[in-house]
Amino acid sequence: MAARKLTEFLDREHVQYITLTHSETFTAQETAQSAHVSGKEMAKTVVVHLGDKMAMAVLPANQKIALADLRAATGGARARFATEDEFRDLFPDCEVGAMPPFGNLYGMDVFMAARLKEDEQIAFNAGSHTELIRMPLRDFERLVRPTVANFSM
Repeated sequence: MAARKLTEFLDREHVQYITLTHSETFTAQETAQSAHVSGKEMAKTVVVHLGDKMAMAVLPANQKIALADLRAATGGARARFATEDEFRDLFPDCEVGAMPPFGNLYGMDVFMAARLKEDEQIAFNAGSHTELIRMPLRDFERLVRPTVANFSM
């Protein structure tokens, strides 16, 4: 089931979105394929350590993070991937690894890969490994206010 915190927020903000149910998947590429969403429209959320705090890096499912570029985009703070054990408790309403890219709901900064701006829609895990949400990118940007940067390859 989609994270209640997320759907209540989207409803309160009058965002038009659809929830897609798909077979259980554990990678963003598998999710995109299962839900019939293009890999460049499907956004994966990666939790990273930037200096002494955690943040979300959001990028197309068919891309990888270039940590050096992310570090440069965030002002040179040391950057590394967070482990599931490090971020598990930050998303109590989500299955581990299926958190939506709404850092504003979890007290985290969000860095969005510029490549996601190539589509008008964005799709992402809705808090479970069997549901995703698709919505207009402009609404995502309005609600999350991510820092857009070039850090995917």
